[in-house]
Amino acid sequence: MAKLSAQNPERDLINDMVSISKDPYDWVLYSFEWGKGELLGFDGPDVWQKDLLCAIRDGLLTSNEAIRLATASGNGVGKSALVSWIILWSLSTFEDTRGIVTANTENQLRTKTWAELAKWYRLFIAKHWFTFTATAIYSVDPEHEKTWRVDQIPWSEHNSEAFAGLHNKGKRIIVIMDEASAIPDIIWEVTEGALTDEGTEIIWAVFGNPTRNTGRFHSCFAKSRNRWKTWQIDSQTVKITNKEQLSQWIGDYGIDSDWVRVHVLGKFPKASDLQFIPTDIAEAAAGRKLGENSYYWAPKIIGLDPAWTGGDNIVIYLRQGLMAKKLAEFQKNDDDSKIAGALAHYEDAEKADAVFIDQGYGTGIYSFGKTLNRNWTLVNFGAKSGTPGFANKRAEIWGMLKQWLIEGGCVPKDPKMIVDLTGPESHINIRDCIVLESKDSMRKRGLASPGNADALALTFAFPVKAKNRLAQQIKEFTNDKYDVLGD
Repeated sequence: MAKLSAQNPERDLINDMVSISKDPYDWVLYSFEWGKGELLGFDGPDVWQKDLLCAIRDGLLTSNEAIRLATASGNGVGKSALVSWIILWSLSTFEDTRGIVTANTENQLRTKTWAELAKWYRLFIAKHWFTFTATAIYSVDPEHEKTWRVDQIPWSEHNSEAFAGLHNKGKRIIVIMDEASAIPDIIWEVTEGALTDEGTEIIWAVFGNPTRNTGRFHSCFAKSRNRWKTWQIDSQTVKITNKEQLSQWIGDYGIDSDWVRVHVLGKFPKASDLQFIPTDIAEAAAGRKLGENSYYWAPKIIGLDPAWTGGDNIVIYLRQGLMAKKLAEFQKNDDDSKIAGALAHYEDAEKADAVFIDQGYGTGIYSFGKTLNRNWTLVNFGAKSGTPGFANKRAEIWGMLKQWLIEGGCVPKDPKMIVDLTGPESHINIRDCIVLESKDSMRKRGLASPGNADALALTFAFPVKAKNRLAQQIKEFTNDKYDVLGD
């Protein structure tokens, strides 16, 4: 952090900020107390962060065009910190800077992007120049609070005009997009159309996990790469990442899996047009939050996917309306009675309306269920589809699962589930029906059996009606020992 004179520290601070107004890297070194307090053990930006900050510096010195920066990265590389530095540098070194920050979801914007900015604002040497709120940071000078500010704005395809008013001729504009891979093209297009002021410093920086191999974020690294300076950051190369966790992911899912490519290597998924459930659909479903009032009325359905080989696990999933959760996962074993007992336990605990079991390796479990007076149903994956356009029952229920995800289905934020959902490929047979890739074919490609996704898909096997839960609650109440006529 800078050393200011005792005589006039505020004048020194202003002069210093002016001197580094076009050098955000020097600004970061100057503006925070590195190596002390909350920054103990840190001496400044990581290598990739320094490189991007210096790219802004070089762009300001050499170009009259908008500076476009795109960073695709794995998890935990420090992009939110970098976003915070860019915002604070922009505001504190150019009077009447204006900017907006958006993200893939309002929750990401509020709890990640803006929360990180709050931390760096608190540590900033010139924080007294600005007011920080839940939705904006702006000048403390009342005459400038409308013109010298950065606002966080959740995107909406139906309110894209919010991104059209980014004119600030002769001054500085910044636009930050976090988790940009999931921001719709219309928002990009409106933003691009607004960044046309001549004689203006314009910085457009986009960041995120590269979850989709389509869309405008992907184009920054492909057909539009000549207009963008790009970085693809491998989490393994960054100082602050949890290397043990990264190694575990690579060991679990494979270095060539799309999940590792996106979340560790900072590379776009390889998924071809053959991938049945796109990665972005699975990722979106894993990030959703549902209130109980949106599904409590729906039937509770349990699906069990038995283990096919020694390397597979037995998985039990429950779905109720748009909500899904994993009930249990067991290593493969030949004790069908044990698995049947566990399944019966979960059926009772959840008061499930139906239980579906993959017939392939599940007949033993089903038979033991009969001895427990359970009315479970076997599902033959190879049976005829009840829906036109699918080659068999498995393709049909995966098709229903895919549509459920698109329409708002919510799955646990579990890397295994995302890998399983996005693993199978598909093709069209000579009868113009969708054929889902077999488990054996997936193993030959080095992928695990998608047990989590198969267990969830089983919950779509047949129509189910919810039992009369109100009647059950009344029965339980009337059987209670409480005396309604007592004191």
